[in-house]
Amino acid sequence: QVQLVESGGGLVQAGGSLRLSCAASGGTFSSYTMGWFRQAPGSEREFVAGINWSGSSTDCTDSVKGRFTISRDNSKNTVYLRMNSLKPEDTAVYYCAADFGGLFVPASQYEYDYWGQGTQVTVSS
Repeated sequence: QVQLVESGGGLVQAGGSLRLSCAASGGTFSSYTMGWFRQAPGSEREFVAGINWSGSSTDCTDSVKGRFTISRDNSKNTVYLRMNSLKPEDTAVYYCAADFGGLFVPASQYEYDYWGQGTQVTVSS
């Protein structure tokens, strides 16, 4: 059983930056593809970014390209999401997720096996 704990969320002004972290425990971190999702009030959970087990392959949704960067440190069992040039529409609860044994980076939440509790990101205009 894998436990995922997100941190780094908060309130930031538009144009600002945040770095989210997700610490994993209870499994072999390097065996997992990792993803970040977000859910705004009244909206469905959406894929933000993902990274394969080695970090050699990443993907992100079009709305964050050029602004968000996903990375991982397998020695620290941690995945990061660096968010720059934040916009009010980035406001959401951000979730970390793990997909066991994935060879690619899925965008569907249904491909992920484990989830964190989420961290709130609020961007003021």
